[in-house]
Amino acid sequence: MVDVESVTRLRGVIGKLSRQLNATATGEGLTPTQASVLGLVASRDTLGLAELTQLEGLNPTMLSRVVGKLADLGLIRRVPDPDDQRAVRVEITPAGSRLHRRLRAVRTDAVSRCLEELPDEAVKTLLGAVPALEVLAEELKRRRS
Repeated sequence: MVDVESVTRLRGVIGKLSRQLNATATGEGLTPTQASVLGLVASRDTLGLAELTQLEGLNPTMLSRVVGKLADLGLIRRVPDPDDQRAVRVEITPAGSRLHRRLRAVRTDAVSRCLEELPDEAVKTLLGAVPALEVLAEELKRRRS
């Protein structure tokens, strides 16, 4: 249905956008991975470490380090899993929520400023593609599960 070159370009652009937006987290003292984990935890009430490992695509050892760092910074906290007392879940702290909102605002502002510089037709095309990109993201997530 779609040629390989177009799919390769799409994947490349998505990767570049992701890296550029993730770089905004470094201004807050977080690595892109730490900011991503913080965002996932912020978007849920609590998350089990196994689920977080799968969602983030990290190995358990790396995730443990990231969670440890975020907990040390007071951005998330570990809580017992009510269904399995041997397991741990993580939840965001008030400080983590504030930082997550700040990161989201910085990233939104960065994209908004760029969109203001683009021709109206390009902005319309980009914003019109958002629903299709959301479907693509969900399909990729579903296939990873």
